[in-house]
Amino acid sequence: MQTQSLEGGFSEPAINASHAFRNLMEAMARPGTIHTLVGGTAPAPLSVAAATTVLTLCGADTPIWLAGRFDTDALRAWIAFHTGAPFSGPSHCSFALGHWADLAPLSAFPIGTPEYPDRSATLIVEVDTLCNEGSSISGPGIRNQATLSLPDAQAFRDNHAFFPLGLDFILTCADRVAAMPRSTEVL
Repeated sequence: MQTQSLEGGFSEPAINASHAFRNLMEAMARPGTIHTLVGGTAPAPLSVAAATTVLTLCGADTPIWLAGRFDTDALRAWIAFHTGAPFSGPSHCSFALGHWADLAPLSAFPIGTPEYPDRSATLIVEVDTLCNEGSSISGPGIRNQATLSLPDAQAFRDNHAFFPLGLDFILTCADRVAAMPRSTEVL
């Protein structure tokens, strides 16, 4: 096993994971807010925020799909060592990781069923810019409305139309993270 696979995990797993989990849940509970997420360092091209998200949320019972340039031997080895998450295709994953264009079409991912809406995928989307400008959003956890830079506002509108089914999104850029749960509406 290469040394790169062994490095980049949490230095203090219990403390780092609990801080990261709290920031991720805060981002999911308050769409449109941007949080700092640090602690994980994965092989390129994964950002610190995406690496920390993977370390925090992925495990042996959450299959992950790596899209586009994220599907590398080094990243697969790092994820396998640090999380034990199995790899799958988009139609059977719990998590997907990639740039927006590489994750298309969104219809390839599970959106849950009426009996089990929680059996949907969460997409960890690496974006070039993450800021409170762009699309206006509203919904649970948002007082009146907020703004967030989204890669494709119409795709998020289409996803919201499936609610309570649909995909959840975690947007990452450098050490920043924001979330767009399926309950959030793009105005």
